[in-house]
Amino acid sequence: MVKPRVVIVGAGFAGFHAARRLSRVARGRAEVVVVNPTDYFLYVPLLPEVASGILEPRHVTVSLAEELPGVRLVLGEVDGLDLESKTVRYADPTGAPGELGYDRLVIAAGSVNKLLPIPGVAEYAHGFRGIPEAVFLRDHLTQQIELADATDDQAERDALCTFVVVGAGYTGTEVAAHGVLYTALLQKRHPRLSEQRMRWMLLDVADRVLPELDERLSRTADAVLRERGVDVRMGVSVEEAAESGVRLTDDSFVPTRSLIWCVGVRPDPVVDGLGLKTDKGRLVVDEYLQVPGHPEVFACGDAAAVPDLTRPGEVTPMTAQHAERQGKQAADNVAASFGTGELRPYKHHDLGFVVDLGGTQAAANPLHVPLAGLPAKAVTRGYHLLSMPGNRIRTATEWLYDAVLPRQTTQLGVIPAESVPLDTAAPEHITRGRRR
Repeated sequence: MVKPRVVIVGAGFAGFHAARRLSRVARGRAEVVVVNPTDYFLYVPLLPEVASGILEPRHVTVSLAEELPGVRLVLGEVDGLDLESKTVRYADPTGAPGELGYDRLVIAAGSVNKLLPIPGVAEYAHGFRGIPEAVFLRDHLTQQIELADATDDQAERDALCTFVVVGAGYTGTEVAAHGVLYTALLQKRHPRLSEQRMRWMLLDVADRVLPELDERLSRTADAVLRERGVDVRMGVSVEEAAESGVRLTDDSFVPTRSLIWCVGVRPDPVVDGLGLKTDKGRLVVDEYLQVPGHPEVFACGDAAAVPDLTRPGEVTPMTAQHAERQGKQAADNVAASFGTGELRPYKHHDLGFVVDLGGTQAAANPLHVPLAGLPAKAVTRGYHLLSMPGNRIRTATEWLYDAVLPRQTTQLGVIPAESVPLDTAAPEHITRGRRR
């Protein structure tokens, strides 16, 4: 007897956990196939520590083959879904086209960089969505300080030592917080720069840092950033970017060679091609994570507008916490459609958030209890270790090494700037050099 096939598009937080749950609850009853551009799950929250040299890139990845036994992995970038013929179209890493039929489909394609029509941004800014971008940023920061050390032109040195982060959400805040500590470390290793100002700026059109989180977390993060000398400017963004620097919306010009784009994300464009109802680009689903009119199709994570049953009339935010739990619920509901268990609605109360601010600083509100400083740092690292599906010992060991040994600051030079363009739809796509 031919087993029904379940195809999962994407192996981010939602797709990975859907596949792992299905490999257990539907063992022997269905063929589970994951289509993903890479052979790993990426633990995105620790990318700022990769960019600042604390963690090695491989240690924030988890092998899909190792963690998903019994699940078939198809390396490829999905570029089309046909719900009528029940097929998934993709291109493999060599560019060769492929096609998969399915009996059940889980759309967990995740999100990509959000682009805004600002002149020069696509050409001169770099995003922060994956390992290539994190490794590039670490090399870039190191290179800027080394170039500054090599020049006697003060204006050029000032530009090289100025770093502009756009977007004061979760990612941008952590990048700025870790980045300012990393360049301070680099400065100590270059005596010629002992009197040089390392200028970091954090911009956002919002009225506060971390606008989507609790105000107490926002105040803690803002205070830490300002104490470290970060120029936090709310209500300000980039009006135009050029090779020599950026012009801001307050009409000031900032000479810089470093524009880091963290303004947010949008659902993967594969959702647009379905011709179905969306909510701000996210595919509309019901409380069971099913697509209306297509009971064999489920969607979860950033790609889906999932009704938030804890806040009637709203949809769940695009967070890893929701994506992980939605992936598990989607798996259970797929299994229920085969007769194992029963359909259940997705309902989850936020358990709080953690924000790692580098050094001994963090902001956290586990179970909505506000914490700052060392207690928050302990909770933050404990949360990440529990949430990571692999590499926990390696990660904890690297944290220990960073606490007792000098940090390595050499350039690897393996990711050229042209390989991480901001308009790349997803970080993994650089393996094919394709741009959307």
